[in-house]
Amino acid sequence: MNKRKIIVTIAPTGGMASKKQNPHLPTQPNEIARDVVDCYNAGASVVALHARRPDDAATCDPAIYRDINERIRAKCDIVINNSTGGGVNGDMVRQAPNGYWEILWDERLKGLDAGAEMCTLDATTINASFDGREILMNTPPARCRELALKMKELGIKPEWEVFSPTHILQDVTTLIESGVDEPPYFINLVLGAHRGFQNAMPYTPRFLQNMVDLLPKEAIFCVSGIGPAQLPSGINSLLLGGHARVGLEDNLYYSDGVLATNVQLTERIVRIIREMGMEPATAVEAREIMGLPRRQT
Repeated sequence: MNKRKIIVTIAPTGGMASKKQNPHLPTQPNEIARDVVDCYNAGASVVALHARRPDDAATCDPAIYRDINERIRAKCDIVINNSTGGGVNGDMVRQAPNGYWEILWDERLKGLDAGAEMCTLDATTINASFDGREILMNTPPARCRELALKMKELGIKPEWEVFSPTHILQDVTTLIESGVDEPPYFINLVLGAHRGFQNAMPYTPRFLQNMVDLLPKEAIFCVSGIGPAQLPSGINSLLLGGHARVGLEDNLYYSDGVLATNVQLTERIVRIIREMGMEPATAVEAREIMGLPRRQT
């Protein structure tokens, strides 16, 4: 009997956390690549990358992304997914004359220019509260479409980031129906970010079930559970037919008060997948499941 194959995504860094919060957080290209290769060897088949400057602040600098990507590709064939969200500091933000902070659109677009097979596509406007600041990630429909079309032109598969049912029903579905992506659509359901992201949903099994029920036909999904939601939402995703995502981007702890490493989080979800009678997908299998490589137009 064939076992169901599960795509395990490792999100090693993110654009918010710091080494002060967890010294195991990889921020520099050699650290990130080392962690990614170790997680690949532990069963991960996709990596969701964020780049950092030498001072550890967030960036979408394509030269830094290329450095990370090339270091990883030299050691393994994991599917590389570069962020176009960036982060909440460093190159990514600026304070406007009116006092409001904003994540810069032109900086976000730079994440497309590093040769990744996939990139994140946050098809919504978000207000993030971080370090006492409210930061706007302004992505109106015209920008959502621009980002999606640029990905299509470059042959990049989008990972659609959604934070609430409305993001599925309005933003993602509207774009998919316009032809900017091809099935299967890979959608990441982010749950538990509601204390930091306005309009985001907390994780409960009922909320996750509701969002899964709203997904477009031919969509496949994984779940980003933030903080303590990572483990239960990951298991819940598997039960609902989805895939798994772990990593220090979303969750800094292995258990209450115990700091995690990316490898520990990967090893644990892989153990659970196998205990549930499933098997982690290889990178080759993950590409087949997601329809990669995407055809260039």
